[in-house]
Parts: sequence; structure tokens; C-alpha cells
Amino acid sequence: MFYSSRALPRLLKLISMIVISLAIWWLLFSPVPFEAGNIDLGENPTGKAPFETNSLLSNIDEIPMEHGPEGVAIDAQGRVVSGFGDGRILRREIDGSFTEIGNTNGRPLGIEFDRQGNLIIADAIIGLLSLSPNGNITVLANSYNGKEMIFVDDLAVAPDGRIWFSDASQLYPFGNDLLELFAAQPSGRLFVYNPRDKSLILALDNLGFANGVAVARDNSFVLVNETHTARVTRYWLTGEKAGESEPFLAPLPGYPDNITEAPDGGFWLSLVAPRNKFVDFLMPRSFIRDIYYRLIQDSGLPLDLGHVWAIRLSADGEVLQVLEDQTGRMEMMTSVLEHRGKLYLGSLVKDFVGVYDLQAN
Repeated sequence: MFYSSRALPRLLKLISMIVISLAIWWLLFSPVPFEAGNIDLGENPTGKAPFETNSLLSNIDEIPMEHGPEGVAIDAQGRVVSGFGDGRILRREIDGSFTEIGNTNGRPLGIEFDRQGNLIIADAIIGLLSLSPNGNITVLANSYNGKEMIFVDDLAVAPDGRIWFSDASQLYPFGNDLLELFAAQPSGRLFVYNPRDKSLILALDNLGFANGVAVARDNSFVLVNETHTARVTRYWLTGEKAGESEPFLAPLPGYPDNITEAPDGGFWLSLVAPRNKFVDFLMPRSFIRDIYYRLIQDSGLPLDLGHVWAIRLSADGEVLQVLEDQTGRMEMMTSVLEHRGKLYLGSLVKDFVGVYDLQAN
């Protein structure tokens, strides 16, 4: 078959138009693996009081560990304990050697010792666990109303012995953080487990990626970090507001990960990455966010994971101290634990636990 000199360009033009039309359809309307909602993070307070820029947190020492010590605990003998990606729980002995004290066969995240010396573990894959001093692991909670928990994240042992813990998402299991962020469909939960009667109670639902958990010294309230909404939420346990929740600290200049009780009755908050104008623009605009996801697929968002904060809060939520690092020294810093005048810093990607000396700085 022969085409005239006029017919061939027309055919090429038609093919080009079809290809362009298909590309536009794919960009605008092709399916994405989530149902997008909208979240407004509020004004970004970066650089404004009390979040003036500094580099204080870049001055740290290192305790060598395995890769990714997300949560950090310190036992009665002052030894550092952490969990790792292969499920192992390691204790660093005083002489620098390591002892494996347990293996969850999952991904341990938040950890904390209770008064009996058991290590309570929030394992993203297995659930809420207890590791006894003799190495036995007991599953405390891994389902609610017959539905399995898929992302148990952090915990805090309250003064009354109850264990408050977060289930980050009901939509996406551990390892799918990007989908969770793009979906912007808050489904995180805050639970409380009572070791005495083994009861499990749901306290809060529909949280924006429920993460760090801490309990007030007087047991009057519980705090839970909502990472993807850049805020800390307070759930009242006593008083006129008992059973109610409210913002404790918001908006934040970054995304909060864990929060721990401080020796003075306040709290230490870790911000794992800073907010930026582009992501703030995307979050309340689901249609544009869908288009952007189709373009990047699984390559991630433009977040500076080397920019982190450790923030000291009073018991009332006042910001008392801000320690910041933009150098990447504590990349993806997930936790801040104060012990005897020093901060012990966890990370999902580092091969050490950072140590910041509060008295020397």
C-alpha cells in the first residue's frame, strides 16, 4: 500500500494526538493505589519564635549500634537497648559488646521498660509485646474487634502500670509510609492495655498517622503524635475534660515522630523531617496530589530527612528548648530520651545512637 505525501503526515499527526490524549488521560484520571483525602497543616512556624534556626544538635557523640535503632531504652544498669529491622533486640554492654536479649521476628519500634523490668515493645508487624528479663516474649495485643493491627508504632507505660500505645494506620502496613502520606486519610488509633485484667480499650480513632506516645507524670493525660498532621494531641484522663482530646502543640515546623517523658515532668519531642511549602501545598489538594503521585510513583516526596529537631516541652506544652540539626548528622531522628543529663537519640537509618550532653552544651 502506498501513501500520498499528504496522507503520511496526517497519519503521524493522528497518532501523535492519540498518544498525547492517552498521556493526558493517564496523568489526570488513571487509578492510584489510595483514595485521597485532604489535610490542612496550618501555617509553618519554621524560623519563628520559639523555632528560630540553630545548629545545636549537630554537636553529638555516637554509641555504635546496628542499623536503624528507632527506639531507645536504658535499663537499670545504664545499658542502652534498641530494636532493629530483623527483629533483634540488642543490649550494648558497658564494655561495648552486644547481647541479643530477644527477637520479635518483626520490626520493633518504640520500646520502654516497665516497673517489673519487662521490656514493652511496639512491634510494627507483630503487635504490642512484652519481653521478660529471662527472654520470653508475650503478645499483649495484636487485634481489636477481630481485626488485626497492622502498624503498632510506639508506647508509654503509665504511672498506674497501664500501657498506652499507638496503631499508626488501619490502611497501610509498615513500609508503606508514602502511600499513607499521599492518601491523607487519618486512620491511626490510640489504645490502652491493662496488664492486670488484660483488657484493651480504644481511646482515640482517626488520627493522622498515630506515632509517639507519652503519659503525664500525674497520669492526668496522654499525648499522641499525629505525624502527618504535624501536631501533638492530648487525651484527657482526669478532670472535667476526661475522655476528650485537644491539640497540645500545633502547628509544628516538622513531622513529629516519638515523644518521651522528661525527668522534670515535661516531654521531649523528636521531629523527623521539616515541612516545606511544596508538601504543604499538596496536602489539602487531593486532585493535584494524585497527579503528582502518578508522576513520581514510588520515588518519594522532596523531604529533607537530614533536618531534625529535639524539642523540650513543659508539662503544659510550652516550648522550653529547641535543638536543631540540618547537617544530616542525625538523619531521620525518630526518638529522644533523656537520662542523667544526656539525650539519647534514635534513628531509622543510622548505625549509632546519638548522645547529646545537656550539661556540656
